Amino acid sequence: MNRLLRSTSFKFALLYMTLFAASVGILLAFLYWSTAGMMERQSRETVEMEVQALAERYQMTGTAGLLDLIQKRLQQNPTSASIYLLTDREMKPILGNLRHWPEAMPDQGWVELELSSDLVLDDKSHAARAKLFVLQNGFHLLVGRDIENLRKTQKMVFDALCYGLALTITLGLVGGLLLSRKMMRRVDNLNRTCKQIMAGDLQQRMPINGSNDELDRLAHTLNEMLDRISDLMEGMRRISDSIAHDMRTPLSRLRHTLETGLEESTAEADRRALLERAVDEADGMLSTFNALLRIGKIESGQEREAFIDIWIDQLLSDVVELYEPLAEEKQQQLVVSLQPDLCIEGDRNLLFQAFANLLDNAIKYSPPGGKISLTLSLQDEKPIAEICDSGPGIPASEQKKVFQRFYRAEKSRTTQGNGLGLSLVEAVFRLHDIVISLDNCNSGLSVRCDFSAICEEIPAPKPAEDPNHSSESRSAAADNHQA
Repeated sequence: MNRLLRSTSFKFALLYMTLFAASVGILLAFLYWSTAGMMERQSRETVEMEVQALAERYQMTGTAGLLDLIQKRLQQNPTSASIYLLTDREMKPILGNLRHWPEAMPDQGWVELELSSDLVLDDKSHAARAKLFVLQNGFHLLVGRDIENLRKTQKMVFDALCYGLALTITLGLVGGLLLSRKMMRRVDNLNRTCKQIMAGDLQQRMPINGSNDELDRLAHTLNEMLDRISDLMEGMRRISDSIAHDMRTPLSRLRHTLETGLEESTAEADRRALLERAVDEADGMLSTFNALLRIGKIESGQEREAFIDIWIDQLLSDVVELYEPLAEEKQQQLVVSLQPDLCIEGDRNLLFQAFANLLDNAIKYSPPGGKISLTLSLQDEKPIAEICDSGPGIPASEQKKVFQRFYRAEKSRTTQGNGLGLSLVEAVFRLHDIVISLDNCNSGLSVRCDFSAICEEIPAPKPAEDPNHSSESRSAAADNHQA
């Protein structure tokens, strides 16, 4: 119970209940003041009207007319709440429904008095409000009204309002406890699941009850985070296995080459060739590790510091210029169609390398004499770049897997490469908010790159291309296209 009372949800519920009770209290106080005030005004107005009527009769007919009017009022309604008393100069009663003039009363003005049993005919005490007058002949007149029922009504209204306020506070406390208990139960479920995950059960997920409230949205976000962590851990495990598998063969070759070079029977010329082969093997492994480090750096978001405005058609033209000789060497037809004046913000070297990897794959997997197309166009007002080849394509079941590090659709691994090219492309595109998707077309594989999240159509003229910057991009692509 103490834990429940110390919970944040109960404190918020208590604060809300306090504010609500204060609001209700102010409202009830206003209602009581309005109701009691209205009854008080009605009581005074009734006495004032009675006084006005008696005053008019007294001015017209004198004391005799006043006595006659009081007599008629008493006879017409003997049980009325109205009070009359007319006394002489000696304060002796002449006419009225009081036995004598109340003691310690002023000569005139408004008074509130308690009508005890010695003043009225019954044995009960009554609260009354009256107005006192001294007439011209020295007589004293008291005109008032019994307000005992008014006082009882006011007390009844006050008690009802107090009970209503107390009920509001009670229901607020009970509701706060129930709400806090429900919230704590859900928080306890989240804590329990977190402890199970911390204990090593990474398949557990935060419970969602379908209410779509803030806790459900938090649980959904946490589940997405856990899915991402699980994918990363699975990726790390897969990368470790792939590194061990892919590095074992070149390391074995490197060791065998070095052992052969150390043999005394090996000629000096052969020993030099063996050393050169060993260097090539070491360079290949270093290239693999550099590609891994580059992908990790890109995924960390550090490369955003080098973002500048880039015209996509100009970038793709440079990529095509670099790979046209390779396509001509394989007698492949390279068809290019680029929409001008489409600009994005990004890292030119990274984007150049990513598109270079895509075009290199298209040329590599297309047969001699095949056709490769590179287009940049607006489709439904969305800027899209698409590379289509005439190669074997990728099965639909493996199109998402090819972006994993070291994954290769070719299980025999006879084609040059280490399975990091598309991983690097996917990391670069994710950094730039570019959506990449694969699809098998009639002639081969289609790679679609959607720039709609970041692209702006800029009709301004392009700046002159920096030859040094362009050469850096080509050099980076040439150094890394084997990935």
